[in-house]
Amino acid sequence: MSDVTHPKRRIRAQASDRDPMTMRFLLDSDIQPGQSARFTAAEAGIAPLAEALFAIDGVTQVQVSGASIHVRRVDGAEWAALKPRIAEAVRTVLDTSDHPLGVAQTPQDDDARLLREVQDLLDRQANPAIAAHGGSVSVDRVEQARVHLRFAGGCQGCAASSQTLREGIETMLRAALPEIAEIIDVTDHDAGVNPYYTSDDGPSPKLTRPVPASVVDRSDGELRIDPEFLSRRLGLTPETLSAGLANGDIERHVETRAGQSGPITRVAVFAPTRAWAADLHDNGRIFEVPPPRRPTPEKVQEPSLADRLRAHLARLGPDEIPITYGALARAVGLYLPGSVRKVTQALETTMREDAAAGRPFVAAQVVNRHSGLPGNGFFHLAQSLGETIPADPEALARYRQTPTARP
Repeated sequence: MSDVTHPKRRIRAQASDRDPMTMRFLLDSDIQPGQSARFTAAEAGIAPLAEALFAIDGVTQVQVSGASIHVRRVDGAEWAALKPRIAEAVRTVLDTSDHPLGVAQTPQDDDARLLREVQDLLDRQANPAIAAHGGSVSVDRVEQARVHLRFAGGCQGCAASSQTLREGIETMLRAALPEIAEIIDVTDHDAGVNPYYTSDDGPSPKLTRPVPASVVDRSDGELRIDPEFLSRRLGLTPETLSAGLANGDIERHVETRAGQSGPITRVAVFAPTRAWAADLHDNGRIFEVPPPRRPTPEKVQEPSLADRLRAHLARLGPDEIPITYGALARAVGLYLPGSVRKVTQALETTMREDAAAGRPFVAAQVVNRHSGLPGNGFFHLAQSLGETIPADPEALARYRQTPTARP
């Protein structure tokens, strides 16, 4: 390991009123990009993070997803004593281990798989609609097929939240993932109006909301959406929307299906970073709905993302290097959760290509926001490809300035 001094990591501890035996420890970045894991004390030896946490008397279960670590304590243990020891153990492991969840670990646990699939569905089908109400929903954890959801923003304490969950999100999740045993809300609603499951009063957005009829023009046998309205939904200016529709950067899809009271026309618009959709009923009513999956998912594949990253890095000036993983993801139009993981995987592809061609690693231009250095995975892969690169900012800067090809 290197002697690099790491800045102190920020770790926030979040208690749960619904489950006082469990506490969530939230970091600013993923524990191990692309990996989730669940450990019990009997399995403590399989990963550095699990081994360190189970060495603390009172810890009985650990589940890791993204930037979250859920720790379960035993009866009699006190969080006041456990929290500082857990935080220190997490910092030590992350500062000294390249693979805190184990080397090349691929979670086979059904709960870990279910967690990834539920979060993917929420990101694609629920959160775009919920964001219109100022809120969001994410998977807190999955235990024995019991999915724990956490709402944030405008959804926290909302009187319509119970119906939103049951009639919208729960229906969607159960239809796609019938193996789910139970869906549980773990949000702290003390500062809000009503916890989930306490009231059925009030209107429910049901992941849809009405659209004024004036927004849609069906005259002359053609369907048009008011560009002022649509551009706001997509986070664009009307001019950018118009140009994108003209050059193909923004796609528009229309299809009609049979409904209980007549035909329903769905119009979906896909911009590079957002999507919007609405159902137009035969009786004239219009409702926004969660956007469907983009019809051509094969259009963006991992090798093409590596090429896009390489092209963008080649366009950067000397004063724009290094660039952070997050900034690079946004620069190529990736904003959803998991974007940084996609970028790191694509950068690994460029490293293998550069090694085969005898070039310096273009991935050396990308760094973590906190350390100012590439991630630990960069140095590990570089070494496996036969290139030893010092984990030092000055040495790395000199490496970036080496000629395009090495002898």
